Amino acid sequence: MADREPVPLPAEVRAKLAELELELSEGDITQKGYEKKRSKLIGAYFPQAPGMDPSMGQERRAPVTPSSSSRYHRRRSSGSRDERYRSDVHTEAVQAALAKHKERKMAVPMPSKRRSLVVQSSMDAYTPPDTSSGSEGEGQGNGEEGEGGDGEEEDGGGGGGTSSSREGSISMEHWINRAMHGTSSTTTTTSSTASSSSSSTRSGGSGAAGGRLADVLAQHVHISARHHLRHHHHRHHHKTENHSAPPDVTGYTNNSANSTAADGIQVERAPGGGPAVQRQAPKYGNAELMETGDGVPVSSRVSAKIQQLVNTLKRPKRPPLREFFVDDFEELLEVQQPDPNQPKAEGAPMVVMRGEQLGVVTNWPPSLEAALQRWGTISPKAPCLTTMDTNGKPLYVLTYGKLWSRSVKVAYNLLHKLGTKQEPLVRPGDRVALVFPNNDPAAFMSAFYGCLLAEVVPVPIEVPLTRKDAGSQQIGFLLGSCGVTVALTSDACHKGLPKSPTGEIPQFKGWPKVLWFVGESKHVSKPPRDWFPHIKDANQDTAYIEYKTCKDGSVLGVTVMRIAMLTHCQALTQSCSYTEAETIVNVLDFKKDVGLWHAVLTSVMNMMHVISIPYALMKVNPLSWIQKVCQYKAKVACVKSRDMHWALVAHRDQRDVNLSSLRMLVVADGSNPWSISSCDAFLNVFQTKGLKPEVICPCASSPEALTVAIRRPLEEGSTPPGRGVLSMQGLSHGVIRVDSEEKLSVLTLQDVGSVMPGAMMCVVRLEGVPQLCKTDEIGELCVCTVATGTSYYGLAGMTKNTFEVFPMSNNGAPVSEFPFTRTGLLGFIGPGGLIFAAGKMDGLMVVAGRRHNADDIVATALAVEPMKFVYRGRIAVFSITVLHDERIVVVAEQRPDSTEEDSFQWMSRVLQAIDGIHQVGVYCLALVPSNTLPKTPLGGIHLSETKQLFLEGALHPCNVLMCPHTCVINLPKPRQKQPEIGPASVMVGNLVSGKRIAQASGRDLGQIEDNDQFLFLSEVLQWRAQTTPDHVLYTLLNSRGTIASSLTCVQLHKRAEKIAAMLAERGHLQDGDHVALVYPPGIDLVVAFYGCLYAGCVPITVRPPHLQNISTTLPTVKMIVEVSRSVCMMTTQLISKLLRSKEASAAVDVRTWPPVLDTDDLPKKKPPLLYKPSNPDTLAYLDFSVSTTGMLAGVKMSHTATSAFCRSIKLQCELYPSREVAICLDPYCGLGFVLWCLCSVYSGHQSILIPPSELEVNPALWLSAVSQYKVRDTFCSYSVMELCTKGLGLQTDSLKSRGLDLSRVRTCVVVAEERPRIALTQSFSKLFKDLGLHPRAVSTSFGCRVNLAICLQPHRLGKLADQGTSGPDPTTVFVDMRALRHDRVRLVERGSPHSLPLMESGKILPGVRIIIANPETKGPMGESHLGEIWVHSGHNASGYFTVYGDEALQSDHFNSRLSFGDTQTIWARTGYLGFLRRTELTDASGERHDALYVVGALEEAMELRGMRYHPIDIETSVIRTHKSITECAVFTWTNLLVVVVELDGSEQEALDLVPLVTNVVLEEHYLIVGVVVVVDIGVIPINSRGEKQRMHLRDGFLADQLDPIYVAYNM
Repeated sequence: MADREPVPLPAEVRAKLAELELELSEGDITQKGYEKKRSKLIGAYFPQAPGMDPSMGQERRAPVTPSSSSRYHRRRSSGSRDERYRSDVHTEAVQAALAKHKERKMAVPMPSKRRSLVVQSSMDAYTPPDTSSGSEGEGQGNGEEGEGGDGEEEDGGGGGGTSSSREGSISMEHWINRAMHGTSSTTTTTSSTASSSSSSTRSGGSGAAGGRLADVLAQHVHISARHHLRHHHHRHHHKTENHSAPPDVTGYTNNSANSTAADGIQVERAPGGGPAVQRQAPKYGNAELMETGDGVPVSSRVSAKIQQLVNTLKRPKRPPLREFFVDDFEELLEVQQPDPNQPKAEGAPMVVMRGEQLGVVTNWPPSLEAALQRWGTISPKAPCLTTMDTNGKPLYVLTYGKLWSRSVKVAYNLLHKLGTKQEPLVRPGDRVALVFPNNDPAAFMSAFYGCLLAEVVPVPIEVPLTRKDAGSQQIGFLLGSCGVTVALTSDACHKGLPKSPTGEIPQFKGWPKVLWFVGESKHVSKPPRDWFPHIKDANQDTAYIEYKTCKDGSVLGVTVMRIAMLTHCQALTQSCSYTEAETIVNVLDFKKDVGLWHAVLTSVMNMMHVISIPYALMKVNPLSWIQKVCQYKAKVACVKSRDMHWALVAHRDQRDVNLSSLRMLVVADGSNPWSISSCDAFLNVFQTKGLKPEVICPCASSPEALTVAIRRPLEEGSTPPGRGVLSMQGLSHGVIRVDSEEKLSVLTLQDVGSVMPGAMMCVVRLEGVPQLCKTDEIGELCVCTVATGTSYYGLAGMTKNTFEVFPMSNNGAPVSEFPFTRTGLLGFIGPGGLIFAAGKMDGLMVVAGRRHNADDIVATALAVEPMKFVYRGRIAVFSITVLHDERIVVVAEQRPDSTEEDSFQWMSRVLQAIDGIHQVGVYCLALVPSNTLPKTPLGGIHLSETKQLFLEGALHPCNVLMCPHTCVINLPKPRQKQPEIGPASVMVGNLVSGKRIAQASGRDLGQIEDNDQFLFLSEVLQWRAQTTPDHVLYTLLNSRGTIASSLTCVQLHKRAEKIAAMLAERGHLQDGDHVALVYPPGIDLVVAFYGCLYAGCVPITVRPPHLQNISTTLPTVKMIVEVSRSVCMMTTQLISKLLRSKEASAAVDVRTWPPVLDTDDLPKKKPPLLYKPSNPDTLAYLDFSVSTTGMLAGVKMSHTATSAFCRSIKLQCELYPSREVAICLDPYCGLGFVLWCLCSVYSGHQSILIPPSELEVNPALWLSAVSQYKVRDTFCSYSVMELCTKGLGLQTDSLKSRGLDLSRVRTCVVVAEERPRIALTQSFSKLFKDLGLHPRAVSTSFGCRVNLAICLQPHRLGKLADQGTSGPDPTTVFVDMRALRHDRVRLVERGSPHSLPLMESGKILPGVRIIIANPETKGPMGESHLGEIWVHSGHNASGYFTVYGDEALQSDHFNSRLSFGDTQTIWARTGYLGFLRRTELTDASGERHDALYVVGALEEAMELRGMRYHPIDIETSVIRTHKSITECAVFTWTNLLVVVVELDGSEQEALDLVPLVTNVVLEEHYLIVGVVVVVDIGVIPINSRGEKQRMHLRDGFLADQLDPIYVAYNM
């Protein structure tokens, strides 16, 4: 750039540029159009680098030279952000921090979103700025410190209220600054000019924001050229400093590490530090980037992203913490050890600062009412208040005479015209609400002074706009607690309140019942001639109550006594040197805080004239207050830094501006550390317009302590006060370290003046007793003076802690006998007794022992290219507590036109910037559509409400990035497995400690009854067909509850014979051939099964393919048929057609089916003779089932085992031919099949069969059948129970009226192969209790592959309990979930933290023995220890049926022996973890009852961080976290925990779930979720037993088949 210098821009070009800016900010023109027009305008004036093709420069919008680069790129960097958070040095620091990060670039996988979610951009939420509902403009409202919630100044953390014009500013300051400093503040060291001008440049730049581009450029351009060369020099010589300098993009080359382009061209350096590779589009991991129609990049493979996430997470983030492991049940959270090198306070103990004497002037009035009376009578014509309309024309002048007469009228009416003579509604001392809009200060003043005259206590509040206004409910609580019954308001306001159809004003949410009273002349009656208000001297009575919104959103009332109010006015008069008849311009909210104190109270004391500028006018014309200062030659103006910023933005070099009359510009939010930049910028621009530097007077205030400190207007020409440049690192440890401005993370503070007259001030430690700080320590400012609030109304405890504090010196003695008031401000007392405020207590977040201020984080986030992205600078920052520490959450509104790519890039940059500058991780970063965050009455962000929405999952963000992996550093240390102790010592240990070995058994099978002599089921059926031919064994119901078909013993026998004949004839089958039975649940299945037994074939029951879902269900059928080596298939005509249909051939190869026999028309003849097996140990049938992990396993059931099984069930359930049993189960495997097909034939009872699929049509079918047939025993599955609970939950009354009665049910057993689902069984019992269901009737069973039923708990209710085989109630215990992860059982009380209820799985079946063994060592375990359940029983399966005969697995699972103790018995391993516990209950035999508790399957359990987790526990926590999560499944993938949730709600809620899911899993399970996948209802596959198929889900996820709504990759 040295060869040609830029030409100054002519005025008309500048004007056009300004117009363009405005268009862009108003949204009338797109970013692209803006770029185009702009480059056209300036093209001629900016030099092009030699050898650069102009078109190329245009296209890439790449900066051409470093200085112009930084300009082009950060063109309007400051524009939209809230000026309170604006600071160039900070912006540069942020850019430098980002540049530093680029070197170790984090690859953040972009979340995947469903199209519908992306396209729904936030346009619909975008209201054009000018119409935006009474908010934006009102900005961070006048009195919003309180409103801001988390201490985030009004805006709760991001200039919520920045006006549209703010976006329009050409923020030159940045440019010039960059030009002057080379490209970054690092260079300042190279030249004295630059470094000395560092602070002036900061303001110098923003001066240019006013648009005087040419002058500034002309002044600085030669410097910039010079510096630039020097900068090059500097860079090559001092390589060390390069880290903070943003990259140079002079040459578009690949050779240097600096080629990270400043305009967002992504550079990923090849590993190994070779030359950087330049890529235009960032690629995520190894995923190919595809573009959808609207240019949103989508990743073709999920797994690529996960891989990338894993790689990112592998990089060490923080130094490893000192680890320790204590083998205790309590998992110890890592406690962060204090860093020995952290800065500590070393200064001397501070001394209490005293302000000057409060000099009483003789003519000061004895009270404010007296002052009003005096001015109202001696100078009634003097103007008190001038109000403006929205065009800036004077609307109304209120004179002191008018104010006096109106106030008297209001006072009279309040006391005498409300209620009756005998019972007045308002008496002196009562509280009255003042509800006035921001544009009517005259009515407010009359009402306020009217209350003072009537000696009632005014409580000024905001106008409630809607019934559910954010925060107005809390205001209602305040009014209620103050006992407010009357609300004073103005006519216009009264008309604007929401009305019910009858014209009544409805009661607002949370409000007490109030009488609305309009206090304007035409609505009130004149007081009689002889009535005068009683005017006293100021006393200890309460004068007024100011409301204050706390961090948590609750509203408190601060009471101010009359004497305090008067003393405060006197102190202000003295420190501001107010004199009679001065003119003061007020932009602040006059209802509270600085606006109330200066423009309503002190002004009347001194007979001043207030020019009140309403917010509506500021929105239309941000310069209005400056114009009024000129017009009225005002001496004083009260503003916030935001108002100064707006004026800068709107200022276009107006000719007629002259601010020389101002002697004091009160900056109300001086306690916000970021106000300094507004002051500097404002001064810089308006110094030429007569503004004197000493006029700017920041003040610090709080609702409790009123004005804490204010800078006095100095004599002309005295030296300006110094400023503190503090290290943020130091501040986070609570100490003050002055820092050179070189460092990235500094906070520059200006003083807020000195202590108020007549006050004492000290600084106390933030924690513990109020002890004085050292001089270099930061703490809470406390003041001791008459002029503070005295209490929080009605809250004695909180009052004591805030208003009655006795600070102690080091030796523990109080520093004063008078109490101090805590101000809620953080700060310190600097040299010369100047007070510095560094933020608010409310904004403080303590993360890992370090303190961070929310305001500072907002400022950093806004410094990251705010203009492009954050909508009007609206950012909220707050902390939430997760896992015993605060975690930082940043929520920003994004501009309506921002793309996915923009937002994601912005998010990753913000994370890096905050990490670089504050050295703290952000836990969650959420983006919401513009205008959607809850607003305070004055348009700021309502912080506590935002936090509430976030925690409730109702914020509806459009983008979320969670970083738990980087933030959460206090997880318990991963568990190391202890080496196992040898068997001998365990044995001894067991004996020594007197622990029983955990074993239990069911009762003996006992004597043989008549049908028990048969070894084979086929013989039992023949015997029944002869002895009781017409006894009905089976009844099948259809969905209407009527009998579809039934079978007697003889019918079953005859039909089975025909099937056997058909198999022999058509199938030419031999003994022992395998036949697949593919039938719907029903009677054909039973017939076909016995037909196979009669023919000597081995049947395999197979679930038929699902008509709607052939593609996924048919392959399973095919697999079972092939694996079981079936030589033929039997089925119905319908299904046999389906197997050969076109749809089927698309799913499988239909030519390879074995022969299919259709049994709908059976041959007439019966077989020559029935087959009788020779050996009872031969195969009876094969039982195939798919486990939850997706493994297909078939087990062999011999004739002996089958008969033993039936006998065991018969004894346990007392089944006889006279019984009826209702069965609502799938009859294809396990206990379901045995109950459906075998038990009736063996025991002779009648089975009422109810196919579960029919319940989808008629959910009441099963329970109606149970009631109708007066059934005493019924069996169902969890999926059936869930269907009834969900489907009939609201219909119990109508069912009852239809006569549904469940009182005869004595056992309702849920057949399952999992841990009992307590929540479901309990809600089922509760729900149907009204229909007579006994609460003890519901119980569960437990079976697995090696033994299809180990436990089955029939209940004996009533008299039956006294006879025979009654079992005790199933018991529930509570175990500590944390101990369970370490494979230990620790019983705890109900309701204790981390407790998990476990219900016993049922009574052990007769003939079954159980032992608990260690799955690794195979040693027996003690009672109440967690181990694998091993079973020994006559009905164990005899092995797996596999094609490839995996012998090792077979012998391990079916023929295991203990490694010591009883080493002879052969056990089968169930693969389930559980424990045995002897209860106090006794069995029928008088033995103590042993309860078996199943915890979960070993193959399902996940090993994470050395601990064993059962998916169901994590899923339960997740489902509980939000009402829209209907189902959840978790699995792991490369050490990452993946959580899939089904969303029942609008897709907009999808992103709300991500933080909630992450939080709950962290809190309850100490695990960090790696990926959160939100899917539609029904995506998580569930099998017929109601079990989740997590592995299928995992495969679907990795193969990208789930079509998720949203996938979030947690960093």
